[in-house]
Amino acid sequence: MRLDINLATHPYEDGREFWVKWGTGVGILALVTVALLGWTVHNWIGAGRDRHNIAQIESQIGARDKEKSEATTILNMSANRSTRDQSQFLNGLIRRKAFSWTLVFEDLEQVMPRDLHVASLRPEFTEQNTMLLEMKVIGTSRAAAVELVHRMETSRHFRNAQLVQEAESDKGGGVVATVDATYVPGDLKGMGN
Repeated sequence: MRLDINLATHPYEDGREFWVKWGTGVGILALVTVALLGWTVHNWIGAGRDRHNIAQIESQIGARDKEKSEATTILNMSANRSTRDQSQFLNGLIRRKAFSWTLVFEDLEQVMPRDLHVASLRPEFTEQNTMLLEMKVIGTSRAAAVELVHRMETSRHFRNAQLVQEAESDKGGGVVATVDATYVPGDLKGMGN
């Protein structure tokens, strides 16, 4: 057996060094690709489960909406209208009865500036079953009323506080302001939520 090796036309190449350098890189790249493909397939399967769960929940929501629509239709019938109105009236009374003046004043005490005091407080439940407080406050300056609104905005018990109206006090030197805010009590169980 004869080997013709002509180094002038075919220079010697060390194939082992090439495969050690580039083969390791290609192998690592292949492992990363396989890992990414596995992660993608895993997430795709998880997303499929999530889509299935969302479809089930949407189906349940649709069924509940249909039940609500049927119940509303029955309640709106002329024969049931008085029962519906009486039920809404009684539910409103129960919500008002559950209203804790003590909690409201404790929460107001935390945000009330020193030179401001509450002259009147009127709670009102909205259609979204939240409580809107309308407060008339009296103080030495407008700045105190503005400070109250800022403190309410940072409190966890009051939302959407705004200075609705302000006027000079009849006694002179002071201000009478109306502040509206949504009240979020610490214990929502008593509020019918």
